[in-house]
Amino acid sequence: MARHLDVGELRSWLSTAPLADLRDPATPAPTATDERGRSEQRFVVEAVVRRGVEERRLAVSGRDIYAVTAPLLVAGVVRLLDGRARGTGALAPGQAFDASDVLRELARHPAGIRLG
Repeated sequence: MARHLDVGELRSWLSTAPLADLRDPATPAPTATDERGRSEQRFVVEAVVRRGVEERRLAVSGRDIYAVTAPLLVAGVVRLLDGRARGTGALAPGQAFDASDVLRELARHPAGIRLG
């Protein structure tokens, strides 16, 4: 975010438990629990923006983050091909694409991503 947003302070947090699971060879692979092959694993990405006393939040959540990867990549490729990408060179997704547009599209996807 710091590449494309002019912010006074930027903080990020990540739960380290999933990272430990990924590194642990004893951790079993996720088990498919629906007809699409998704696991029961849940994810949440939340952004909080503050300016003075005003605060705004947006959360994106869903099931099986790996089931979201392909739709997310396709959304980016489609925008690159149809001219909706901004800028040139190596860009962060937030620089290249309109976030609201991408999130609205992903919310309509059968992967079940939720906004709010």
